[in-house]
Amino acid sequence: MVGGGQGAYIGNIHRLASRLDGQWQLVAGAFDVDPERGRAFAISQGLDPARSYGTYEELIAGETAREDRVDAVAICTPNFTHYPIAKALIEAGFDVICEKPLTATLEDAVALEKLARESGRFVGVTYTYSGYPMVHEARVRVARGELGAIRTVQVEYPLEWMATAIEQSGNAQAAWRTDPKKNGRGGSIGDIGTHAYHLAGFVTGLTLESLTADLATFVGGRALDDNAHVMMRYQGGARGLLWSSQVAIGNSNGVRLRVFGEKGSLQWFQEQPNELVFTPLDGRVQIIKRGADDLSEDAKLRIRTPPGHPEGYLEAFANLYAGFAEAIRARQEGREPSLLGQNLPLAYDGLKGVAFVEAVVDSHEAEGQPWLTPMAV
Repeated sequence: MVGGGQGAYIGNIHRLASRLDGQWQLVAGAFDVDPERGRAFAISQGLDPARSYGTYEELIAGETAREDRVDAVAICTPNFTHYPIAKALIEAGFDVICEKPLTATLEDAVALEKLARESGRFVGVTYTYSGYPMVHEARVRVARGELGAIRTVQVEYPLEWMATAIEQSGNAQAAWRTDPKKNGRGGSIGDIGTHAYHLAGFVTGLTLESLTADLATFVGGRALDDNAHVMMRYQGGARGLLWSSQVAIGNSNGVRLRVFGEKGSLQWFQEQPNELVFTPLDGRVQIIKRGADDLSEDAKLRIRTPPGHPEGYLEAFANLYAGFAEAIRARQEGREPSLLGQNLPLAYDGLKGVAFVEAVVDSHEAEGQPWLTPMAV
């Protein structure tokens, strides 16, 4: 692991999720911009001092020289560092698991996706919400045509944690997320809007054709948006609406997806992740529960506990790690991955996310020509 050391929320999530199914073992790391603090953290996690590195360059050099070198490296650092770290790892022959967004700029995302494709290295991107079993169930039902032609997609990701200027009072996580040099051009749209965008596309299979966006910065002194509304036109005629906000008081990771077709609708709310609401045309509202006997294999593969025992965010994150492990093993063994190792968020999905952010910001800034077509979506 690179980054994700002491006090880093997402690093601990990666560590917990990777261990849940016994498919991964954390054996090496460069956890902090302060080399000594990073080494101390590594040792506190039980790592061999010889594999507790001060920098990612040291990690690459040290692991390259070992016969038992790591299989993959998880990148849990701020956005602007993703590209140089991932590029160096891929060029050194390592597979990569990267936090989203893939990079801070579209130019870097294009270059990194090309490098991953041409090198044959695995690059997984942690779009967490595509790990939920009932999200996979929704995807299968849409693909089977149970909703008919899709008409409207509504997706939202509201948060309240940045409703005040906490970045000005020592909150390090908020500080880099409000800094264009470290976060990229998008604020809320890059940090959480990319999750919503990926979720909508993952479930529906729709391809974005064009968009128009309205960004707002409600907290004074910020250089990036903390609220975003995006209207989307998909190929084939469907319409979409996306809302992301870091200032929505009363909301904590309130991810919600609604998909409306000509024959029915599906709704999934992350705060009730074990249920999927299906409403057929002229039929009763159906609550489809995780663990039901008639769920798709895609969903069943990602369930660990019986009905009534709730599964949530950590399990969804772990499903990504289990899928990444299966995909990497399949490549190493020269076979097709099982269903668990399919339909994963990869480098191209990361590129699409960065392209989406760029188009949203461009649309907001180009008031006279609002409908823009994102690159590579």
